Amino acid sequence: MFDSILVVCIGNICRSPTGERLLRKALPGIKIDSAGLGALVGEGTNPIAAQVAAENGLSLDGHCAQAFSSELAMQYDLILVMEKSHLERIKKNYPEASGKTMLMGHWQNQLEIGDPYKKSREMYQLVYTQLAQSTARWVLALKK
Repeated sequence: MFDSILVVCIGNICRSPTGERLLRKALPGIKIDSAGLGALVGEGTNPIAAQVAAENGLSLDGHCAQAFSSELAMQYDLILVMEKSHLERIKKNYPEASGKTMLMGHWQNQLEIGDPYKKSREMYQLVYTQLAQSTARWVLALKK
C-alpha cells in the first residue's frame, strides 16, 4: 500500500481538498494532502464546496490552499489528479512525478471530475458524489 497520497486540482479550493478529506477519513494512518496546479495559495475552501461537504458529513475546516511543486510531489507515493489535462501538465512540467500520477477517477473508466468553481450548486453536489465514489474505488484498490 502507498504511505502517502497527494490530491491535485487547479485552485486547491474545491475538488482536491474534498478528495483529500474523503481519503483521510477512509484511510487513517496514511499521509494525505492536497495541492493545486494554479493554486490560490493561502485561500480556504470554496464556501459552496465546504457546505456541500458538511451536508454529507465531511468537514473541510482549516484547509489552506498550497501550490503543487516538484519538491512537494517528491514527498508522496501517489498523486491523484482530476482531469486528463492535469496528467498532461504534470507529465510536461514535472516529469519526475508523472510515473506516480493517476486520475482520481481511474477505477471508473478514467472518469474526469470537472471543476465546479463558479458553477451551480448542483455541479458542486455532482463533484462531491463523483469524488466520494472515486475515493471508495481507490480504497478498495489500495487495500488489496
